[in-house]
Amino acid sequence: MAATIDLPAAGYRYIPFAFQYSGGVEALRGYRIERVQFSRPLPLAEGFTWIENYLGRQGVALLGFCACELRSPAQFTDQGFIDFNRHYTATLMRWGVMQNAEANPVARSNVIPALHKPAEPSFHAFCFARRADDSEPGSFVIAGSGEAGDEPVPYPQKTVRYGETSADAMHDKALFVIGRIEQRLAVLGRGWEHTTATQIYSVHPFPAEEFVRRGAAHHGLVWHFTRPPVQGLEFEVDCRSVSVELHVKP
Repeated sequence: MAATIDLPAAGYRYIPFAFQYSGGVEALRGYRIERVQFSRPLPLAEGFTWIENYLGRQGVALLGFCACELRSPAQFTDQGFIDFNRHYTATLMRWGVMQNAEANPVARSNVIPALHKPAEPSFHAFCFARRADDSEPGSFVIAGSGEAGDEPVPYPQKTVRYGETSADAMHDKALFVIGRIEQRLAVLGRGWEHTTATQIYSVHPFPAEEFVRRGAAHHGLVWHFTRPPVQGLEFEVDCRSVSVELHVKP
């Protein structure tokens, strides 16, 4: 996995991964990452406007936008996911967060609620970097990862136990995803013991004991009854270490 890239003007570094999102972000010295969660899903355009206004009121440059958690109404096809991501990244390009259409520093999860679906892709939460006391430990967000590899082939060819949801298959999927998250943590020199929250996205029972065994549940596990964004995926995980979190009613 690639080394991190520092963004001094934004206040964080990131793990390069794909044009739609990075593998994770970590605050640089003198900064911390804060998280804001909405009380209801906020449609993408409305959410971007709310975030732009909020960061302006906080005196934080738009460059500080570093992570988000999205909710969508249905799983995407391979091409549909690419099309959505091009639309999503257009705002990041306008903000200057992305300087290159193929290099996105923002960490992200984008999942599909099984019930109470939003009518359109929407924000659930977002994170940003702001100046803070140098003595504060580096906060970070690890992007969501499902049970698919990175090979440039269709998802059926790179997904663990594609089309299977038995207990045995879900165990294999979970082990793969845990491994991916641990790789991203290791790039930042971190482990599960540094996290403040671990989130799991699936509509199927999963082997919680595997998370407990690794120390990934020392603050509990947050289970969202959702599906990953691409058709055929069944299990996703993200995690973070964030000391400041705010819940708002937009």
